[in-house]
Amino acid sequence: MEYIQISSTEDFRAAKIYRSYCDTFPADERRSGKQFKSLFNHQKVKIFSVLKELEDIGYLITWELTDFTFIEHFEIFAEYRSLKYGSAIIQDFCRKYAHVVLESEPATLDEIAERRIGFYERNGFKIIDKNYSQPAYEPDKNKLDLWLLASWQPENLPLIKEEIYDVVYAF
Repeated sequence: MEYIQISSTEDFRAAKIYRSYCDTFPADERRSGKQFKSLFNHQKVKIFSVLKELEDIGYLITWELTDFTFIEHFEIFAEYRSLKYGSAIIQDFCRKYAHVVLESEPATLDEIAERRIGFYERNGFKIIDKNYSQPAYEPDKNKLDLWLLASWQPENLPLIKEEIYDVVYAF
């Protein structure tokens, strides 16, 4: 796997990522086009295109926070799903970034959410908060009740949540 950091909306990969992002994530789970474009100018954000044998197979939108990396969005493009790339990417990413935090829908939501939680648990993540709420991205969007997962056992969960709220969702 190869990770190419996308640093500009002018990169052709940025448009592909945004199209897939809009097709995959419901409106309440994603940023507007304007907000998405502004991510490229934020010093704590890294947007990676993931390549396998020179083919773009997915992307990660991450935030470099004080003591951990937060994965805001992770997607394998539809034509590459069910090929075990997701596990390879998550495991590789966690080797590079020791402390990783991400959000996911509760396993109790539906079968897809249950499988997604199982995927993260099989890849070394543990549920650290079942009462977590993702703030709304914009006033006309809804907050979401999600689960927070981490690749290690954090000692100060309130501090982690506060930094996510203050940096990721206040932007």
